[in-house]
Amino acid sequence: MTSAHFIYIPVCILIGLVFGWILGGRAARDAYLAELRRREQRAEKPKPS
Repeated sequence: MTSAHFIYIPVCILIGLVFGWILGGRAARDAYLAELRRREQRAEKPKPS
């Protein structure tokens, strides 16, 4: 194993963590906004009597 692996492997892991953090944050935000929209739509629906 060359000394380049001591730089290459941690950099790849770090890049993966950054991409995961970004994509995971977007997915969580989108899920939260979708849930808020669903709650608003339920609140706007008139209840059947």
